[in-house]
Amino acid sequence: MTKAKPPVAASKAAVATPAASDTEATPSFEANIRELGGIVERLERGDLPLEASLELFEQGVRLARDAQARLDRAEKRVEQLLGFDDEGAPILEPMDPE
Repeated sequence: MTKAKPPVAASKAAVATPAASDTEATPSFEANIRELGGIVERLERGDLPLEASLELFEQGVRLARDAQARLDRAEKRVEQLLGFDDEGAPILEPMDPE
């Protein structure tokens, strides 16, 4: 059963370990979605031990929550950009760094 754990640990390390440069410390939205898709595929196969499945599921939940937060911020930004003043100029508000 220990043979299935190394891929989970390696995958987990790839997400948790920041990139060498601080400019790319967090993976892109698209990279997270690709990784989430891979997790779903592995879980759907049903061939992992329970503990490995739980670790992957937890990782998937974190990725899904991060993706949702990014989508929420993007939606808020689009809503702000669609606002116009009386002269037809876009109304821009500073974004919260949340």
